[in-house]
Amino acid sequence: MAARLIRAIAVVTFASAAALPLTAAQEIKREPARRLQSASGAVTYQAYCAACHGPQGKGNGPAAPALKVPPPDLTTYAKRHGGTFSAADVEDKVLGKSLPPAHGDSEMPIWGPVFRDVSVDNMERKLRISNLVDFLKSIQVQ
Repeated sequence: MAARLIRAIAVVTFASAAALPLTAAQEIKREPARRLQSASGAVTYQAYCAACHGPQGKGNGPAAPALKVPPPDLTTYAKRHGGTFSAADVEDKVLGKSLPPAHGDSEMPIWGPVFRDVSVDNMERKLRISNLVDFLKSIQVQ
């Protein structure tokens, strides 16, 4: 049951295509994850992360106002961790192995089960996750 629920949480999308901030009356519409044609980290980020973390990773996605805890600025991950970008730590967060305390009951979808569902095989899943982590490393501010 829990695994089904995690899979169902998947991608956050909106009834409106406009990237306007949500009001208190609006709700986030949750849909099942779709398989992407590209395994690119940038494409994966836009499909699965940008709704909350924003198109440039600044934490200002259109769903951010509806969340209990604002999503972090992903471009400052290394800066907030003593100038080091730990690929292993970021991968653990993406997979749900290590979530920040601010996430509480995990508003952030745990993407490990989602990537298992949308990937054809284990190698593709690993490639998608690796590419996503590499993309996040590439957007770090100095």
